[in-house]
Amino acid sequence: MQKMLSLTLEAPQNGPVMQLQSTLTCPACGHNSTETMPIDACEYFYDCKGCGTRLKPQAGDCCVFCSYGSVPCPPIQENGKSACCS
Repeated sequence: MQKMLSLTLEAPQNGPVMQLQSTLTCPACGHNSTETMPIDACEYFYDCKGCGTRLKPQAGDCCVFCSYGSVPCPPIQENGKSACCS
C-alpha cells in the first residue's frame, strides 16, 4: 500500500500570498495576455501577442507588469512602490 504525500502552501504570517500571474493589456490594440512574472528579474520589454507592439515600462515604473499588468511585479508586491527590480 502506497502512502500519499499532501503538500499545502500557506500564506506567510506577515502578509498575503504573492501573485505571480498578471494580465498585460496592450495600450495599442487592447489585447490581453496572462503571463507568469519572473521573481528573480524584471521584464523591461514585452512584445504584444496581438499586434506585435513592443511594450516598455512607463516613466516611474520598473517593468512592463507595473505599467500594463493587472498585478504589479513581485518586488513591488512584497516591498511597496519604493521597491524596484533593479
